[in-house]
Amino acid sequence: MNDADEHRTTGRRAFAQRLGIRLPSRGSWGTDHRGHSRFRRGRVLAALAVLVACLLAFHRAVPNAVGRIGSLLETFLPWLGLAVPLLLIAALLRRSVTALVALVLPVAAWSFLFAPLLPPSSGEQAGLVAVQHNVSDVNTDPAGTARALLRVRPDLVAVEEVTPAGLPAYEKELARHLPYHAVVGTVGLWSAHPLEDVRPVDIKPRGFGPGWNRALRATAVTPQGPVAVHVAHLPSVRLGPRHGFSSASRDESARLLGAALAAEREASVILLGDLNGTVDDRGLDPVLAQVTVTGPGFAFSWPASFPVARIDQILARSAAVTRVRSLPATGSDHLPIAATITL
Repeated sequence: MNDADEHRTTGRRAFAQRLGIRLPSRGSWGTDHRGHSRFRRGRVLAALAVLVACLLAFHRAVPNAVGRIGSLLETFLPWLGLAVPLLLIAALLRRSVTALVALVLPVAAWSFLFAPLLPPSSGEQAGLVAVQHNVSDVNTDPAGTARALLRVRPDLVAVEEVTPAGLPAYEKELARHLPYHAVVGTVGLWSAHPLEDVRPVDIKPRGFGPGWNRALRATAVTPQGPVAVHVAHLPSVRLGPRHGFSSASRDESARLLGAALAAEREASVILLGDLNGTVDDRGLDPVLAQVTVTGPGFAFSWPASFPVARIDQILARSAAVTRVRSLPATGSDHLPIAATITL
């Protein structure tokens, strides 16, 4: 460094000190005061970044044998992305080039999985508007909930956890715009188009009582042709210290629902339901093998107070599901979701 360069460097450091800014020493990103390479710094941070990337990219490799850890991870998989800004801050504080380079891996893995969900659909799209909502069996305002579901002017509304006490309110309010409906057990379907061939679907796991009826199918006669509409409410999952993520009953019910969808004779199929799982959860594979995953939109639906996962689903076969979004809260612990379906 010549005298002019040294003078300019000294001037910059003096100016920075007056502003209260501490500039890194010369070569601080390369070698420390003992001459050791700073590429060795942050190796633990780099290892954590690689671990996050592996969990994102290879989440199916996480075993489900003990506590169904794999399904638990997949339920909250998008939130692993929060590790990236935390590791970035730590890498900057450590001035670790190695950690910064390693962060490219989780960013790439998250982007590959979830970036397609980020861009909102632009403009209105023609098609059926469907609404899915677990209305909650302790909902104290079923009439208000029904009116809230009608605000998006839906063609189809599927509800779960309908109680005998709340059913008259849903029938009265929803019938104002959706004159056709069918109810089986605790699930119901309201439609702007005639419904035919309504029947229950047996998705009851072993050991559940005879009064457990939580699925139906009907044929909606639309201007575009007949469409088989399935409404289902799979068993809940549990998270506890003794058994971990307990989803055996949900998974058994998913296999039965998948078989029913596979046997469906109508070319176009719509599935609306509280599946108690995300589309990344391998426990729903038998269902997802028969329908396609939805388009852009995270549309987290549970819990309503702070939604972290979409366990309510609108899926279809031989149809495109787009413009998926969450709707404002009702008297339920779930948020309603809505989507446009192009047959």
